[in-house]
Amino acid sequence: MTVSSTDLIHHAYIPPAGFAAPQPGVFKASTVFFPSVAAMRHFEWKDKSAYTYGLHGTPTTYMLEERLCTLEGGKQCLLVPSGLAAIATVSLALLRSGDEVLIPDNVYGPNKALAEGELMHWGIGHQFYDPLNPQDLASKIGPKTRLVWLEAAGSVTLEFPDLIEQVRICKAAGVLCALDNTWGAGLAFAPFDLEPGSEVPVAVDISVHALTKYPNGGGDVLMGSVITTDESLHMRLKLCHMRMGLGVAANDVEAVLRGLPSLKLRYAAHDEATRALARWCQTRPEFAQVLHPALPNSPGHRHWQVLCHGEPGSAAGLFSVIFRPEFNQQQVDAFCDTLKLFEIGYSWGGPISLVVPYDIATMRPDWPAHLARGTLVRFSIGLEAVEDLRADLAAALTVFA
Repeated sequence: MTVSSTDLIHHAYIPPAGFAAPQPGVFKASTVFFPSVAAMRHFEWKDKSAYTYGLHGTPTTYMLEERLCTLEGGKQCLLVPSGLAAIATVSLALLRSGDEVLIPDNVYGPNKALAEGELMHWGIGHQFYDPLNPQDLASKIGPKTRLVWLEAAGSVTLEFPDLIEQVRICKAAGVLCALDNTWGAGLAFAPFDLEPGSEVPVAVDISVHALTKYPNGGGDVLMGSVITTDESLHMRLKLCHMRMGLGVAANDVEAVLRGLPSLKLRYAAHDEATRALARWCQTRPEFAQVLHPALPNSPGHRHWQVLCHGEPGSAAGLFSVIFRPEFNQQQVDAFCDTLKLFEIGYSWGGPISLVVPYDIATMRPDWPAHLARGTLVRFSIGLEAVEDLRADLAAALTVFA
């Protein structure tokens, strides 16, 4: 008997239902089959009641979306190909020519670049505000302001803003606020319940999250999420998301789903190690300043304590140091090159520690008064033994001897 290709494609066998395992199934599809023409005409993807096309969702993506809503306290979630894509989706969905967006001066750099590039070219204005001065934010909200970006903590200089007051200012002005919640990861604080027990709930309108970082945890996936609690706002974002054709790969979703069960344990381990190393760096004479929200002298420490309560597992695995001004850029670069356990590379949240030097003068229009003068280096702490990382730092600091 000769088997035809039709027999291999249109096979009668269907696996029995009821299979269950620790990891959910991975469904890869562009085309989705409908049982009838009537079903094709009436199935709806917007409320997740059915499947219509792979770009609009599969059981795998729906599973991750719902788990991320649980993580951050939201009700609706969109998945996008990166954290920056999450930021871009929000800005493109909510802003039109003639509108204005306000951005904290210490924001994730590509968010600034988006505002200064595409948004400005499309007639959308922007202003930068001081993240440590809520009144500066309040004074810059005007009749054209449609969106305010928030970030806690700043991704390089790690200032922690008075997030509760910032949200209240936006609400009072009737302006939408979107938070880059990658640092908090849904664990350090709840973006949709910033002040539990408050008579008037304090909540951001939108939380974006670079799942590339802690939810994945392996340094091998690019993905982002956009989470909301308001159905109408979610639909504005979702329709823009659909029109731009944004989608994520099923195997990448699988990797993030695999990382979620250990997220809280890993985040706490990163936090514990980072605090220990930041405190040790405070004892070193080479540094003019050590930046980490849990350190009493770090900018915004009090706001971090109020929101995150200072408990273990309430701060991410990032800290920055500013070298004394007598050390030049070449010396600092040599320090970074000398490190053995810290790889030179962007991003964070993975198992391997990273180091990157930054030039504050190119990132901010004016040198902030709360930052010491000197070259800044940011560390992302991985899951190596703290004593090994400390020894590596100590050995590399001998370049300044």
